[in-house]
Amino acid sequence: MSIWWTMLACGMVTFVIRLSFIAAEGRLTFPRWFRTLLPFVPVAALTALVIPELLMPQGALWLSLNNARLVAGLVAIAIAVQTRSVLWTLVGGFTMLALLNGGVPPLTIADSLNPHVLR
Repeated sequence: MSIWWTMLACGMVTFVIRLSFIAAEGRLTFPRWFRTLLPFVPVAALTALVIPELLMPQGALWLSLNNARLVAGLVAIAIAVQTRSVLWTLVGGFTMLALLNGGVPPLTIADSLNPHVLR
């Protein structure tokens, strides 16, 4: 039961944080430096989530062409630069990842720790 209270508390905190920016609109003026940096927040957050999965898929730094996630990520970056299309970037990256894994979806970290998951 405590997990439900934790989830509810996290949801409420997220809601209050987002509501605070909406409620402050027009009443509070943020400093110019803050408004200048604000557009970079989504890119920084996404980078913080994606880069560890590309460079450390097994929990340790793995810079090799045998790292399927890294190669697929580099292919996705090349597609993004060339096409500027989110759809083609996702399709190309996931297709490359599937091809490098022999058509089998990659295991997650949780699956790799489970001895009952067979490849």
